[in-house]
Amino acid sequence: MDETDRRIINLLCENGRRSNVDIARRLGVSEGTVRKRLDQLLEDGVLEIKGVVDPVKAGYETRVLIFLTIELPHMQEAEELLHRMPEISSIYWVTGEHDLVIDVILRSDDHLRSFLTERLNRIPGIIRTETSHVLRVQKKPVDWTRNATPHILIVDDDPDFVETTRMVLEREGYEISGARNGDEALETMVANPPDLVILDIMMDGILDGWDASWRIRSNPQLHDTPILVVSSITASDYLSMFPTDEDHLIDNFLSKPVAPEKLLAEVDRLLRRA
Repeated sequence: MDETDRRIINLLCENGRRSNVDIARRLGVSEGTVRKRLDQLLEDGVLEIKGVVDPVKAGYETRVLIFLTIELPHMQEAEELLHRMPEISSIYWVTGEHDLVIDVILRSDDHLRSFLTERLNRIPGIIRTETSHVLRVQKKPVDWTRNATPHILIVDDDPDFVETTRMVLEREGYEISGARNGDEALETMVANPPDLVILDIMMDGILDGWDASWRIRSNPQLHDTPILVVSSITASDYLSMFPTDEDHLIDNFLSKPVAPEKLLAEVDRLLRRA
């Protein structure tokens, strides 16, 4: 796969019903290019387009992982029997103390009890089982490929700038989130650390963005996040307040307005360096 293939996949991960025309528009290629690449990805088995059911919303509120120890001569037979059970969503061969791990989705704890005693118990070769309730699914397999997309946080109180910049970056395949000031940026970054921050200076206060950069560099979790400042402070009456002797807090500075091609080039440079 090349970068265009990855961007197509990431857009479909966001919305599996997205049209080829929409994908082509976002990537700046022809609809025919998207169609041919999708056909190839499907043919090669790299990509499958399917509907994904939310078990909880479908009425299956009990989810467990069951760790199985199985006599070696019965491994293949046990796997085949487990594969036929509709309650089991995934089967994993593993190394270590156990032999198989199964992901089981059920309606209730009573359903779990009957599954363990009346279904699982009848499979030959199972020596021991351990059951762990899944309290919450934080990340699903269908979310995995989105991690290949760099995540950029735009911090600016100008909604027009945020939206324009979002459109420019999303067209290149980046994942974008936004924040309106320094406090909101820090909260967002702790919850979902970005790969790059595009930061304004003058927001809630004249140096709100500069203060935010101090706090980012002081946070061990966020310390190495590249910071690209894009601000109009150089054309304002507050330029003298800008602490240029502390430019180690940021990775580069661009003055507004900034041309899309210049912004994209700098974003690409900082992400590659990071």
